[in-house]
Amino acid sequence: MDMLCTSSPADINHILSKNFPNYPKGDKFGQIFDILGDGVSNSDGELWQFHRRTLMLLLNQPSFHSLLLKTIWNKVEKGLIPALDNISQQGVDTDLQDIFQRFAFDIICESIFGYDPQSMSLDFPHIPCEKAFSLAEEAILIRHIVPEKLWKLQRFLRMGNEKKLSDAWKDIDQFIYKRIAEKQMDLSNYESGEENFNFLTSLIREVKLQSVISKDQDTFLRDILLNLIVAGRDTTSSTLSWFFYLLAENPRVGDKIREELKAQLDKEMGDIQAIDLGKLVYLHGGLCEALRLFPAVPFQHKIPVQPDILPSGYKVDCNTTIILCFYTMGRMESIWGKDCLEFKPERWIATGGGIEHQPSYKFPAFNAGPRSCLGKQTSFTQMKIVAATIIYRYHVELVEGHPVVPSDSVILEMKNGLKVRLTKRSEV
Repeated sequence: MDMLCTSSPADINHILSKNFPNYPKGDKFGQIFDILGDGVSNSDGELWQFHRRTLMLLLNQPSFHSLLLKTIWNKVEKGLIPALDNISQQGVDTDLQDIFQRFAFDIICESIFGYDPQSMSLDFPHIPCEKAFSLAEEAILIRHIVPEKLWKLQRFLRMGNEKKLSDAWKDIDQFIYKRIAEKQMDLSNYESGEENFNFLTSLIREVKLQSVISKDQDTFLRDILLNLIVAGRDTTSSTLSWFFYLLAENPRVGDKIREELKAQLDKEMGDIQAIDLGKLVYLHGGLCEALRLFPAVPFQHKIPVQPDILPSGYKVDCNTTIILCFYTMGRMESIWGKDCLEFKPERWIATGGGIEHQPSYKFPAFNAGPRSCLGKQTSFTQMKIVAATIIYRYHVELVEGHPVVPSDSVILEMKNGLKVRLTKRSEV
């Protein structure tokens, strides 16, 4: 295979920003990530512009932000805290990554569908669709490694990882199409003035008004919604998992975050929901450090349309697959200094006390250039609320001997989960 790996910020900037038109997603990307259909992650040209424009319109509405904030706090109060209290009372080990995945899945579903699957419940029910994403992402990583003819043969024969992907695909489609059918009726009610407008009904109206798709409307809606669920569930839960692993390994950071929270809570008479999330600077720095060391999307691949010379001096052509190594970038002394392997939220705090912003080509956790993540701020909102709640209420201790290693997946999850023991702060 003709492949070039780069972790040069100059190359990243060139490919994702300066020479963006020469590095579209392309057909090969679409084949590997075929489960995503014609969603924003797979599309180019006019179709991508439609996705970008529509999602910016819907996600940036003040009403959506209000709904999201209300949904997150409600799920914390009625789902997360009761579950964690129950676990701590029983004194049993628990997989924190599984909890974060369930929580994020419920939040994204309730935000875009107006439907709560209640996977974040005391009995931790098995919901096939919720676990299907991780299975699919593992199979997609293998497609990057093995020859194309081999994985396509396995897909045809329904063998190995391709069978897992096919089964996961079926579970995902069954869940999403059911939600679409339910909301089609809601849209009819809205048009007759009987129903409040929400994200999915808004999206259905936007899709009806455009003409860039070549498939039926429900299939196109499924593609859009699947892309949103992957972004909303997997990246957030991955980051929170690695963040709490790093906190457990660096207890001084947890102590400083608690001090920051206590100062805010004293001002707000102990009401955690009244905290100004924007003023939790040290917590923000800790989350950025987790993303630097363990980016949820650890790599990305690109293929140029026309031959090009990268700033690092390498020549590439339309047969070259370029791997952008985001995971490597976060661990390079030439980019982050001699302390690059240390977990230091302080590196994100400016001299004046605010947040120290870094250019996206140096810190590409949310991608860079025109394809930068549209949900960056909503992701930080959710992660700060969850992190603040757990850090303030519980002591989190890693289970001794439990191996914490990355999984073989296009999303940087933990292979064996994050096994921890929780103790209420009042009992520590």
